[in-house]
Amino acid sequence: MWNIVTVLCVVWVLTLLYGEMLVFWLPSLWACSWPQLHHPPSNYTKMNSEGSSDYSVRVAVIADPQLMDRTSHGRAPKSLSLEILQFYTDLFIRRSYLLSIRPLKPDTVLFLGDYFDGGPILSDEEWQDSLNRFRHVFDLNTRRQHANSPIHYFISGNHDVDYAISHPHKLKVIERYEKEFGKRNYVFRVGKLDFVSIDAQDLDGNMQDTLTSTTWEFVKNVSKDGSSNPRVLLTHIPLYRRDKAPCGPHRTSNIVNQRIVRAPRNLGVLYQNYITEESSRKLLDLIQPVMVLSGHDHDHCTVTHMTKTGPVVEHTLATISMQQGNFYPSFMLLSANGADVQNATDPTSVVATELCSLPVQLLIYFWYAGLLVVTILILLFWPASGVVFWPRFTDFLSNIRRQLFGDGTAKEKNEDENCEYEMIWDAEGSMHLVKKAAKPTSTRPDLRDSVERGGATMRAAAKKHASAASDVNIDVGSDPPGRQLLKSGKSKTRLVIQRFIRVLRMLSVIAVVNVPLYMMLLFKDWIN
Repeated sequence: MWNIVTVLCVVWVLTLLYGEMLVFWLPSLWACSWPQLHHPPSNYTKMNSEGSSDYSVRVAVIADPQLMDRTSHGRAPKSLSLEILQFYTDLFIRRSYLLSIRPLKPDTVLFLGDYFDGGPILSDEEWQDSLNRFRHVFDLNTRRQHANSPIHYFISGNHDVDYAISHPHKLKVIERYEKEFGKRNYVFRVGKLDFVSIDAQDLDGNMQDTLTSTTWEFVKNVSKDGSSNPRVLLTHIPLYRRDKAPCGPHRTSNIVNQRIVRAPRNLGVLYQNYITEESSRKLLDLIQPVMVLSGHDHDHCTVTHMTKTGPVVEHTLATISMQQGNFYPSFMLLSANGADVQNATDPTSVVATELCSLPVQLLIYFWYAGLLVVTILILLFWPASGVVFWPRFTDFLSNIRRQLFGDGTAKEKNEDENCEYEMIWDAEGSMHLVKKAAKPTSTRPDLRDSVERGGATMRAAAKKHASAASDVNIDVGSDPPGRQLLKSGKSKTRLVIQRFIRVLRMLSVIAVVNVPLYMMLLFKDWIN
């Protein structure tokens, strides 16, 4: 019995090592690699040690971590269930970043907004608590301590600063955001690409609002800066796309719809899934990007926009969190051109992308639950004496060999078996032996005259009394039928209790081995 417990302990150890650690290594080991740019310049063809072109700059793109807080799922603040969900969600994102993204050695990490779930309505103390968690999850506290740490860039989302209609009343929200994450509208350069980050929440606001007009003024200034570098547009809210537009093979939801909620008297937008068609077309015409990156939808979608300068591909990234309505979180790898190229108008020569999937945490938990059920069933029904497999296996092979090749011995035929000889004299007086079949001998004892027991013979009177006792079927030493049933029920109850105690004992042994391992793996990735 202890052999099967040892096997189950090993199975659980391997399961925990894979589910808590190894599965997060898969993207960096072989599932994901940095995409290669097309049409590289002739003087930049050498590959570096990581397998990426030495003229490309590597950018990891992350969308919608949206760390949980008191506004999430309607749970009571500081409740045990909310604390547990916060911890495991933060741990999943931290593992995804440290074990899946950082080993790929990106030069730059780009965040596409929505860092907190209830950012605009959190108090300063609550917002600071969420900010500390965000810094810890993405290891931002140590980025300035290491020279090889990637550079981080941030754009604002609606869960960070809300929509334009609330901005005049929440200037403090915008101030604390910009103090930590920087300006909401700005341009930064990666390699030979200009990334244009805009506050998409202001684009469809009232043009009389200061922040909305400031955002559009920024867009116009970018279109006039005269830079020759290709541009990548960054917007948290995706650009307009028609209802039920195809989004490519990586999308998990089939719902693509235009949902926009406006305030009365056209004072601004209360909520929107996508930027309006008019604002999207105006934005593309002014910026003239080679690619658009967006978030907000929590699901991946790749669409192509037709503009005056040609088709432009937009990648809407799925969330990196496991608690935001998408069971298939992911991130994106982007290779940006780092050298001057002759054919700068070809998007594939200046930027390339690859989508990378993260572990499906819900399936890992289902795997744990299923293995627990199988473990209990095995311990409950496994024979106490164990199962001997090798002798049965060898007997099985022996039977097959005998059926195919025989047992190697020839059985001699005995013609005299089951027969007898009788002496017959003919008329001349000669004797002959005639073979006849033997009469079957009866093994039934003859009880007509006597019943023998040992060497004694029972008399007729004793035989009569014995026959009567046999007919009545009285067992002098046995219990009454009711007491026999009571004893049988007690034995079954005792057997169930013993089996239950045995299962608890075996489970305790497995838990003693694996619970410390699980706790060690749990806090190894959470504690610095």
